[in-house]
Amino acid sequence: MPTSAAAHTTAPAAVPPSAPLVALDRVSKRFANGTLALQDMSLSIGAHDFVSFLGPSGCGKSTALRLIAGLSSPTAGTLTWHQQRGAQAPKTERDLGFVFQEPTLMPWSTVFDNVWLPLRLAGVARDAADAAVRETLTMVGLSKFAGVYPRELSGGMKMRVSIARALVTHPRLLLMDEPFAALDEMTRGKLNNDLLAIWREHRFTVVFVTHSVYESVYLSDRIVVMAPRPGRVIDEIAIDEPYPRHSSDFHVSSRYNEYVKRVQRALHGTMDGVAVDH
Repeated sequence: MPTSAAAHTTAPAAVPPSAPLVALDRVSKRFANGTLALQDMSLSIGAHDFVSFLGPSGCGKSTALRLIAGLSSPTAGTLTWHQQRGAQAPKTERDLGFVFQEPTLMPWSTVFDNVWLPLRLAGVARDAADAAVRETLTMVGLSKFAGVYPRELSGGMKMRVSIARALVTHPRLLLMDEPFAALDEMTRGKLNNDLLAIWREHRFTVVFVTHSVYESVYLSDRIVVMAPRPGRVIDEIAIDEPYPRHSSDFHVSSRYNEYVKRVQRALHGTMDGVAVDH
């Protein structure tokens, strides 16, 4: 989709490690039908952050995610990828992993071949990809299911395959668009804990879209609360709690409940388009 002259993506520049991995500066997105989905959205996302986008339906959470992924272009503002010192270059397809709400697996292919797909598209032969695919399947708890077809898997297992496919290239940034919304609470809770364990071990950055206040508080180190259309950041809330959170029973603590209340107040405040006084 063509963009206005005001929109551009800057070439990455070498920066100190403390600089953001990706930054949005007054980014707006207007669709061809005239809908203004995002307006003046500014946000910095650092290396190894776990950031959740939270807001009412239609507030532009998924649109912002697609802009970061390069699947769409801003119509105004700047989106900048920074290059960490000593790293190879810019954002490339292999810098990014994307997990959608639906697993979108190829039903005619085995679990192995579904996970191999990004490497295959990058020109990596099946034999050469074998170790990376099997390592990633082990990471998500599916080492025994490489030869199984998607129709033989539960919903939670299909989502694990989707996560493995996104991680097989060892991306710097994992984008997740409501990946657990359709799952039952027990499966969702298990995947929350497994995702946090993988994130902590492999130290990539996560941007996670959710409608759940409870999920955002449990997972995130920072929650970005967005206002209704046109979407924009109206509040940012740091969740200053150590990981791993399941072992500390954080989700049943009074601290957790206080964070939930604080985020709920911020979310309710978005309906008036004003930030909430904490």
